[in-house]
Formats: sequence, structure tokens, C-alpha cells
Amino acid sequence: MQETRLDMARIRAARRVIDPLFLDTPLYRCEALEPDLGCTVSIKLETANPVRSFKARGTEVVANLLADRGTRAVVCASAGNLGQALAWSGRGRGLDVTVVASRFATVPKLERIRALGARLELVDGDHEMARERAAAIAQCEGIRLVEDSLDIETCEGAATIGLELVDAVASFDVVLIALGGGALATGVGHVVKALAPQAEVICVQPLGAPAMTHSWRRRRVVTTESTSTIADGVAGRYPIPAVLNDLLLVADDAVLVQESSITAGMRMLLTHAGLVAEPSAALGVAAILEDRDRFAGRHIVTIVCGSNVDVDAYHRWVGAAPIDRS
Repeated sequence: MQETRLDMARIRAARRVIDPLFLDTPLYRCEALEPDLGCTVSIKLETANPVRSFKARGTEVVANLLADRGTRAVVCASAGNLGQALAWSGRGRGLDVTVVASRFATVPKLERIRALGARLELVDGDHEMARERAAAIAQCEGIRLVEDSLDIETCEGAATIGLELVDAVASFDVVLIALGGGALATGVGHVVKALAPQAEVICVQPLGAPAMTHSWRRRRVVTTESTSTIADGVAGRYPIPAVLNDLLLVADDAVLVQESSITAGMRMLLTHAGLVAEPSAALGVAAILEDRDRFAGRHIVTIVCGSNVDVDAYHRWVGAAPIDRS
């Protein structure tokens, strides 16, 4: 495999600085999903932790590095999950954390960021506007800007999920990974391609937020003017060139799924697995639902990467039309 920005020795070292609360998450075969999906399904569950997403694996590495260097203040842009994770990791290391988010972000995510002690600034725009504002704060105040997916620590922290996956499962055919900024996809993808190269790495993105998928397909950065998806955690418009370069080396495919498939996936995870999944975390199941023939009879691993939802919105989504069993 050609070299990405990631390094396997650093990925293994990351496990030594990540709080064990976020490591060795459940990985199990979910037989209850299999009759409807037509394949063997294993779930890697990244929600049973204090921030209810995988993001703290990366922020633990970032915050540990910054604390070692004597950094005392950091800022990031977040749709919600990164902000919670950085607030949690920073609080434990004495960092002053500022999070910039869209005013339209999921309310429970914003409330949790505040509860974890971070300063929260809201912008009247989407995540890309929050990224611009976070960069401006970093420059104006002379503090460290943490950029998800661009900062290699966020990718290598996420990559520890891949280590756990290949260590625990003797053989699997495909890993389905939610694709947003790319930290999860490039991190897990790097490890899988290095240690289990027979497995396909397939990234999944909503049809309403396709920038990274279009970029992967065209092998150059493609931006979009807007996004329209309930999967706020992956709704970026401006892919980062360095991250795309890594993704081109580790992803075998990138697919787009419809909103109806995302809600159906959320409903299946609740009904058959007892899991509350935010929309981004159901993208893997959505991909299977949209292309059952491709995955039929194969062993699929899907990463359930977050469970931070607005309860009212969640009930509207999972209370939609019944699952098509055809």
C-alpha cells in the first residue's frame, strides 16, 4: 500500500494515551439484523462512552499532545460530537476549550458541550462557517486550532478502532464506514488495508452531503454550495486535500445513500439491536439496504459511530414507514 499520512507505530502508541473508557468497545455479530439485510452483520459500537461517539479517541491524543507541550487553550469547529469530545479530553488535562458550532446544530450536542465546561460560540450558518470562525479565533487569540481530519492525531485516534477490529475478527469481507471529514474513514481504512487487505473498505455518505464522495470519485477536491441531510455529523462542503489524498489510498469505494434509507437504518438498529443511533451512525446499514445484492452472503462490519440525537427528531425519524423486507 502507498503511504498515507498515518503511521502504524503512532496508532499503536495512541492506545497508551487514550482513556481506557474509550477503548475496546463492543464488537459483536448482530444476528437479529441479518434476515432483513441478507448478510452476516457485525457491529462495532462506539457509543457506550461519556461523549457517545468515537471522536474522543482522537481528542484524547490531541489533548495529551497539547498538554505535554504546555498548550493551555484550544479552539475547534464542530457539528457537536468533536466539540463534546474535545471538551471532555481538555477538561481532564486543564485545557481551556472553545467550540464554534452552527446555531442550527443538534441542541443536546450543544448543551453537552457547555455542560463539559467548554466555551461555546454559535454562528448563523453551517459547519463550514463555523470552521472559518474557529480559524479566525485561533489567529486572533493566538491559540491552537484543532482541525478534525486534518490534524493527524484525530485520524490516528480513530484508527485504533481498526486495530481492535482486525484483532477481534478472524475474517470479514467489508467494513462500512461513515464518511464526513474523513478521520474515521482514513484511520480505520489505513489499518484495515495494512492488516486485513482482503477486506473491502467502503465509505458511506448521504446523497444530500456528497462532497467527499464526489471528490473521491473524481480524484480531486469537489465542493458543494449547500448540504441537505439529517446526518449532521457528516455534512461538510469543503473536503480537505490532504485527507482526500489519504482516502484515495485506503478506500475501495464511496457510496451515497438516500435519507429514507438512513431513517430505515436507524429504525432497524433500534428495533433489532436495541441501539439508538444518530443518522451518521446508520449509514452502514443504509448502504446495505440500498444494495442488498452487493452484500448478500458476505460478512459485513459496520461502525455505529455516535448516538447523540435530539429526542423529538429521533422519534419522528424512527416512527416513519415500516422497513421494506422485499
